[in-house]
Amino acid sequence: MNFSRQALLGIGMIIGGSVMLYAMVQQIGTNDNTVAAPAIVETSAEEQQAVTPLTTDIETEKKLLAQKQKERALRVAEQEKRAEQFLAEQESAEAKALAKARAENQRYIDNAMPKAAEEEAIQETPTTSDTPAVQTQQDTVTPTSTSANAVSNDSRIEEEKRRAAEAKRAAEQEQQRAAQQKAEAEAREKAAAKEQAERKAAEQRAAEQKAAEQRAAENKAAEQKAQAAKSEPPSSPSEYKVKSGDGLIKLARRYNVPVEALAQANNTSPSATLQLGQTITIPSRKQIQRLEREAAEAERKREQEKAQAQAKRDAQQRLVEARREAKQTDAKGSFGVQVSLASDQAGADRVAKKFKDAGYQVTTSKTSRGVRVVVGPERGKVAALALKDKINNDPKVDTSGAWVKYW
Repeated sequence: MNFSRQALLGIGMIIGGSVMLYAMVQQIGTNDNTVAAPAIVETSAEEQQAVTPLTTDIETEKKLLAQKQKERALRVAEQEKRAEQFLAEQESAEAKALAKARAENQRYIDNAMPKAAEEEAIQETPTTSDTPAVQTQQDTVTPTSTSANAVSNDSRIEEEKRRAAEAKRAAEQEQQRAAQQKAEAEAREKAAAKEQAERKAAEQRAAEQKAAEQRAAENKAAEQKAQAAKSEPPSSPSEYKVKSGDGLIKLARRYNVPVEALAQANNTSPSATLQLGQTITIPSRKQIQRLEREAAEAERKREQEKAQAQAKRDAQQRLVEARREAKQTDAKGSFGVQVSLASDQAGADRVAKKFKDAGYQVTTSKTSRGVRVVVGPERGKVAALALKDKINNDPKVDTSGAWVKYW
């Protein structure tokens, strides 16, 4: 019964709020129509003629229309704001009514439970009387109403118990979910901590390995440096007296000196035999470097002289073959190889002497541009070209500007 009163109260409030909201909406529509409808004002013909230019002005009409739209938007915003306030007040009133109904229901339950207990105790108490059990109509109706109230109270009590049990189960489920979430969070934290520890351990191992590799590299470099220092020649020259069984190769290995440098420092050959008691000079690093440079330069000169000698031999062979060919073919005409054009006779004589000392036949002749120095003559141009190649490749005369000239 109390629940029915609560439901009816809530429905009544909802209906009343709906009616009020509808009335406000109708009022808003009426205000809009009232504002939007232009007022009809009777004016005279002269006033209409005076107003006509303003209504025909398009810019003025646009400004008026924009102003009206702005005012209407402001009114609509104000009405919406009032509607929101009304809805908020209605929701607050509904919430207060619902809270009040729940409080009254709880008070009714609290008051009904002792009365029900008292009625049950009275019904269970045996009654003895000598008078016959005559009941009036009112006595018959009262127990029935009391029983109905008791049943209703029992139903409400059971409903409250059921709700309390459901609330308890929900609380337990919420606690279980919270415990599960806590356990999962702890598991994630443990996994993250474990991963971080493993990462730190891996970084530490990598750092230790890198440090070990660096130490190994430093040790290897130190060993190589020590080995190089051990295998380097002495920093300063020294003398050594030859003992029995000593030789240049043995001493060179002992002092880490090249055999050629050791032999060159002592003005001997690498294959020379040492005498017992002989004093040998052990060169220093700088002396060895100088001796190696000198040896390399001497070797380069020997190779150059060898190449020049070979080129000279080749040129001489070509000259011989060209002369033989010219003789066999009985070529006519004499050709010479001009090697210089001196400014005076003295300069020409100096050049001629150099070529004569090298074994060439040289002649000089004066020209309008100077004194010409010519080697030859040769019969045939082929022989003259071979002679020019020989002169250009001869290191004794050291010239490369010779050319063939018809004589």
